[in-house]
Amino acid sequence: MLVVKKFGGSSVANKERIFNVARRCIEDYRAGYDVVVVLSAMGDATDELLALAGTINPKAKKRELDMLLTTGEQVSVSLMAMAMQSLDVPAVSLNAFQVRMHSTSRYGNARFKRVETERILHELDSRKIVIVTGFQGVNKYDDVTTLGRGGSDTTAVALAAALHADRCEIYTDVDGVYTADPRVVRNARKIDTITYDEMLELASLGAKVLHNRSVEMAKKYNVELVVRSSLNRSEGTVVKEAKRMEKLLVTGVAADKNTARISVIGVVDKPGIAFRIFDTLAKNNINVDIILQSVGREGTKDISFTVASDDLGEAIRILEENKERLTIQEVTWNEDVAKLSVVGAGMMSNPGVAAKMFESLYNSRININMISTSEIRITVLVPKNEIDKAMNAVHDGFAMSD
Repeated sequence: MLVVKKFGGSSVANKERIFNVARRCIEDYRAGYDVVVVLSAMGDATDELLALAGTINPKAKKRELDMLLTTGEQVSVSLMAMAMQSLDVPAVSLNAFQVRMHSTSRYGNARFKRVETERILHELDSRKIVIVTGFQGVNKYDDVTTLGRGGSDTTAVALAAALHADRCEIYTDVDGVYTADPRVVRNARKIDTITYDEMLELASLGAKVLHNRSVEMAKKYNVELVVRSSLNRSEGTVVKEAKRMEKLLVTGVAADKNTARISVIGVVDKPGIAFRIFDTLAKNNINVDIILQSVGREGTKDISFTVASDDLGEAIRILEENKERLTIQEVTWNEDVAKLSVVGAGMMSNPGVAAKMFESLYNSRININMISTSEIRITVLVPKNEIDKAMNAVHDGFAMSD
């Protein structure tokens, strides 16, 4: 059997934790498993490298940032191999170039194209534990690229899919997936099993337990994920295509403070204008989420939408530069907002979920700015300074605690 284990930065933050991870991996190795380990950079190493880069060149090119940031994972994997070797277990560390994890060329947010397995299989055949750098790939120019924050999860799933692993375990500093962020909602409870679709929505909407692209890939290649703590032996949460006789009405609540609202005012009210606006943003790699269009008046209309806070400046610049072509009279924005979402496969067959959510927010006197829905989620925009209060209100409203 082959198992892929991914450990986040907090799990390898210091010498003691590195040896803790090494021993956990060696347990499976000595039980007869083939073991592939994926690591993030130690602790806050990535943030520290970014801060250092900022002191050298605040406008550093993304290619050079990727060259810098990928060193963090190389430190982790080499130290882990040393730790395992000191415990008399053969291990080898490999970076993305040595494995050949081919990616697109978008520095800072690349996507995997394909993964070569020959080197890893050769090392496994030699009965070594293989330790691979997470978060990174190699593009067609032989440059290293990074996959965006949380990208080590995606590395682990990509390797599990390519190697046809029996399971993929994602270790973190929490016990599993919770009904809400337990640091914000005190009575949040751990979920035993969650579907790919539910987890993908939660991950995309602000739950930071798993990288959303890793869940997307796991669903595509039917890789069963287990999310568990590296600091204890609890069972964790299984992410799979679960079939339950009775689904919970709402599985979880997620909040995302990394969001901003943009409004384009007074655009011409005729077919094709909305397409031009969002096509222009898409061509510049700006992702748009909630969209609200006003009723037309005097031949014009207003369109509001949300983007990630990190993309706000670039989105405004693009819209201002294309104002005339897109018939925009004015561009306004608001950074003091946050997204609150409820997710659950059971919502499809239960009316009144939206009403319950809105009632919970009303009872806490929280104003709703925008609303977006799908079959398994409802998302609203609320004032950022009330997002924690809103999350608790909605979580209590759906009685998701034990």
